[in-house]
Amino acid sequence: MRHFFHICKLKCFPFFCFYRHLIHRINQFFVELFYFVFISFIGFFILQSLNSKIDFRPRKLDLFFTSVSSTTVSSMSTVEMEVFSNSQLIIITILMFIGGEVFTSMIGLHIRSFKLRKSYSKSHSKVGPSTTSLDHIELGMITIPNFSTIQNDQNLKVNSMKYLGFIILCYLLLIHFLGISFVLLYINFVSSAKNVLRNKGLKQLTFAIFTIVSTFASCGFIPTNENMIIFRKNSLLLLILIPQVLFGNTLFPSCLRFSIWFLGKFFKKIESTYLLKNTKEIGYFHLLPSQHSLFLAITVFGFIAIQSILFCILEWNSEALIGMNPLEKIVGVFFQTTNTRHSGEGIVDLSSISPAILVLFVVMMYLPPYTSFIPIKPELEKNPEEFEKKKKRRIVENLIFSQLTYLVMFIILICITERKKLKDDPLNFNVLNITVEVISAYGNVGFSTGYSCARQLKADPTCVDKWYGFVGKWSDEGKVILIVVMFFGRLKKFNIQGGKAWKLL
Repeated sequence: MRHFFHICKLKCFPFFCFYRHLIHRINQFFVELFYFVFISFIGFFILQSLNSKIDFRPRKLDLFFTSVSSTTVSSMSTVEMEVFSNSQLIIITILMFIGGEVFTSMIGLHIRSFKLRKSYSKSHSKVGPSTTSLDHIELGMITIPNFSTIQNDQNLKVNSMKYLGFIILCYLLLIHFLGISFVLLYINFVSSAKNVLRNKGLKQLTFAIFTIVSTFASCGFIPTNENMIIFRKNSLLLLILIPQVLFGNTLFPSCLRFSIWFLGKFFKKIESTYLLKNTKEIGYFHLLPSQHSLFLAITVFGFIAIQSILFCILEWNSEALIGMNPLEKIVGVFFQTTNTRHSGEGIVDLSSISPAILVLFVVMMYLPPYTSFIPIKPELEKNPEEFEKKKKRRIVENLIFSQLTYLVMFIILICITERKKLKDDPLNFNVLNITVEVISAYGNVGFSTGYSCARQLKADPTCVDKWYGFVGKWSDEGKVILIVVMFFGRLKKFNIQGGKAWKLL
């Protein structure tokens, strides 16, 4: 039987080569796409089977939209959060946790290390043990590494990847445990926060777990209709959440590298040293070189500082921060500007801030999480095989558009589907508000200008203001397009090099 399969494989050799090449190219993208789509449908069916808190039952499309928004950690909403029962909030929490970048990347790392260990074991069984104990075999003027040396290097790489996965798991659990503990302590000792949850019928433990999972995963969902606006005077609570925003998103590579260095001082020094010196060989997207990690941290705090200064200059005495003392304003502005980079929690109504700040927020939402404008000298490609792989990859990259081009297409499509409302209700339905919604969905942020009945030119007596996103007032076609945008944004790392073939001269 084994001989039969061997003959078949030889006869079908071109097919097997093409199959392996195809799997190598598209496997990761389609696996992640299938993962997010599958989880979104599972979440939708479970949410639909559970009862809501009130008699109102969201439409199926809105429930699926919520499931997609949770899985892709986008926090775009078409229904008010207080509609969901405690059981539904738990399901949304699970969707946000397993859809978060840190969790999915950790699972991907474990799968890669398992495949690598399996491939190494197969190659070792074919080559067989070395016949000499020397580290190298000399053939004339050429020194060839011994099999035992290669095997040790391969084992070290696999062990280092497993060790990295263990560090990420501990990091994930520790940050969540500390965050949930601090939130619970704050709620129990501060009566104003406790009264908010009691009046809204929210359980303290559910609120703490939901909020921390959402914040760390950079989702931005909060169990209250008003998001964090209702807690904008609870400065200590905002300060508890700010590290969660940073540690789970923009500062994750810097924190991960620091964790590896710190643990290497006390525990596994060999694996830690290998991880710190061989970031490219490990191939983990979030493990950046030391210089890049440092520049990334500087860039993150630089963006926050620029946004905070401009926000304070333009909005200090505005309606957005009315009723807050100077300390509460400073903390609130810091919290708001920290969340513009893919987290989406807010203490102000975006429709009440100046257009200049709104455009600045759009730019921040568009930028990838690990954007750094400090120049880093690119390394020259020394491996000819790697150079050839990148050369072939560029052929595909030349045929795809840039991410900005796709976003323009999405905005045009939504303007077409909502063209009647753009004409009849221009103060709510305008291109800027649609752009904010699309960029927010693409960046998996969740910011929204919302919809206000007071801004209607033709007053509708049946109109009632709701605490959900602007997309909640769109047509079904527009909501479907935004669902596609959320998936596209969650997988944008696969198109990060798109459109570079175009030269604007």
